Amino acid sequence: MNYINNAAIIKRQVMVRLAKLIFDDTLKDNIDLIPVLMTPKNSESVRCCIHHDRAVLKSRVKVLLGFTAASDTQADEVKLLKEYAGDAEQQGEDRFDDRILTVIDDACSACIRAKYQVTNACRGCVARPCIMNCPKKAIRFERGHAIIDENLCVSCGICEKVCPYHAIVYQPIPCEEACPVNAISKDEFGKEKIDPQKCVYCGKCMLACPFGAIMERSEMFDILRDIKNRDKMTVAMVAPSIAGQFNTDFGKIVSALKKLGFDKVVEVAYGADITAQKETEEFIERLGHKQTLMTSSCCPAYVQIIKKHIPSMRSYVSDTYSPMIYTGEWVSNQWPGAARVFIGPCVAKRFEARESAYVDNVMTYEELGSILIAAGVDVVECDDQEPDKSASIIGRGFAVSGGVSNAVLASAASRGVNAVGKPINGINNKTVSLLKVLDKTIKEPAFIEVMTCEGGCLNGPGVTSSPVVAKKFLDKMLK
Repeated sequence: MNYINNAAIIKRQVMVRLAKLIFDDTLKDNIDLIPVLMTPKNSESVRCCIHHDRAVLKSRVKVLLGFTAASDTQADEVKLLKEYAGDAEQQGEDRFDDRILTVIDDACSACIRAKYQVTNACRGCVARPCIMNCPKKAIRFERGHAIIDENLCVSCGICEKVCPYHAIVYQPIPCEEACPVNAISKDEFGKEKIDPQKCVYCGKCMLACPFGAIMERSEMFDILRDIKNRDKMTVAMVAPSIAGQFNTDFGKIVSALKKLGFDKVVEVAYGADITAQKETEEFIERLGHKQTLMTSSCCPAYVQIIKKHIPSMRSYVSDTYSPMIYTGEWVSNQWPGAARVFIGPCVAKRFEARESAYVDNVMTYEELGSILIAAGVDVVECDDQEPDKSASIIGRGFAVSGGVSNAVLASAASRGVNAVGKPINGINNKTVSLLKVLDKTIKEPAFIEVMTCEGGCLNGPGVTSSPVVAKKFLDKMLK
């Protein structure tokens, strides 16, 4: 999906309204008005009617408060948003679990089960190769036109290949097509569901859904609560992929974050410097023990892929922590008791943060942009400020594919250790299959960087800018 589309715009509009209510201390008084104000009476509806649109908007607000979209009981279905806001305040971190992503049933269009459809181009030919070659007898003719029985079709694609008129087309289910580990599928009602035992939190399904039916459970409420609580220091730990997200220089972003209420701003690229150093040492140590292969461990979605789907590769994954964790550890030592907020483009970082003692909350660039609008902070108009902890060019390079491997291989070479390392740039069904046999294909010392998002973190699910534009700003930053 494009970075700018109507589903994303609606989502961001809800974020802005919610954040503004929190800033104005009118959350419980006005939160239930959000769906009504966004779809007023007699307005044009996106779906069948404004009541359906309002139901979806209510679920979006609920997810932005940190809850799943599902209603477990009838009481949940009629529960007011102000009640959910009260629950969020009382429950705090206890309301979060490993269901990072959630499906809004009311927004899911229940895409067709069969991925192949017969178009009007069908001529009802006498040869009928589609029927003759279907292994499941899923095709029949009615009134001179082929029809596919979705209950029998297994989406093998043979009918599409043999049709002389190209009348049968492949019609994917976008979210299922995007998931590299088959973690999303239909339930008995045709709605999509996510299996938390398989999900690796990459966010690809969320980006692929044209209806915006999949959302990540936000921590906006918790972050803004800490910002407003002036008795507690808040520290923004900003990932290097921030470059280009707001079409301005990093110094202005630092200033904007402090205007927003963060007391300190730290570059996560500082932690990347530590990761590069420690990963180099670990790689050299492993080579000394005759292990020729080691992969990176910076990308939490990739780490989850190995843990949940390719456990045979676990011993080859680096034990070095990610830049976020090392940065959070430094912040914890520098300012004990401070609220530590990681700001980046990644959904999977939410899960990684919950497993760590060094990060309290995670915010995406999409959320940050919405919060800045709600607070009336114009990033472009801000002054330039230096962060409270800077980093090197090496650490900032972690934002793009190849940045990690270039750093580790160059560091190893400076110590007389030569190795190869072609990055795996993006995870999909093909690269998952490659990972399953990677240890059998490597014959010489190799450090392999794996990034779930093609192009690296600049193309993460929570970005607001095109990776092409962001790359230009990053290159400028590196110079």
